[in-house]
Amino acid sequence: MLSENVKAVQEKIAAAIAARKEEKLTGNKVTLVAVTKNHPASIITDTLACGLTNIGENRVQEAKHKQEEIGKDGTWHLIGHLQSNKARQAVAHFDLIESIDSEKLLAEVNKEAARIGKVQDILLQLNIAHEEQKSGFEKEEYLAILPKLDEYKSIRVRGLMVIAQKCDDVEDTRPVFAAGYRAYARLKEMRPDIDILSMGMSSDYAIAIEEGANNVRVGTALFGARDYSLKF
Repeated sequence: MLSENVKAVQEKIAAAIAARKEEKLTGNKVTLVAVTKNHPASIITDTLACGLTNIGENRVQEAKHKQEEIGKDGTWHLIGHLQSNKARQAVAHFDLIESIDSEKLLAEVNKEAARIGKVQDILLQLNIAHEEQKSGFEKEEYLAILPKLDEYKSIRVRGLMVIAQKCDDVEDTRPVFAAGYRAYARLKEMRPDIDILSMGMSSDYAIAIEEGANNVRVGTALFGARDYSLKF
């Protein structure tokens, strides 16, 4: 079943790339991040066996538990909100932190990475949809932090992460993703080395890719419904 789901998602990704109306600065290769939140650790072993090597988790503690159980093969992405007091564990357990959403958190991650001699890859999360319940830099905060990024010697900014609002009509997410791509293009003018635009989840990743995403975070479409009875 998982292998069939992987194939279906990959085919949809390919179709979305082909449907782009213009060439994107993000290129024509899309990283599929398998989001294993609220699934048993064993599903990660199955995921790696299917050739998906990018693993996404929402919570530090859950990732820590799973890595203790099955090891840390693959590339691990933290995609959920990160509290500053969990920065030390996040730096220890994740290759890419996609959810840097404040200057305070940026400084804390930089400090913890420096402490262990690591340069931590990160994405800056933007709250383009302006949803109060969503984390992310608002426009003014984001513009204010850009000139300061090079002060943080133990982080490497790889790009941006965007979450669209939930919509009855998935097409309504398109303006948010289009704005995310425009923000990425402007950032790439300032920082040519950035290479990741993370947008799109199970419900909307095809539209996100059409608008320029090259990193998508997919869970339900691969694994089915989450099991919220699992405790980590």
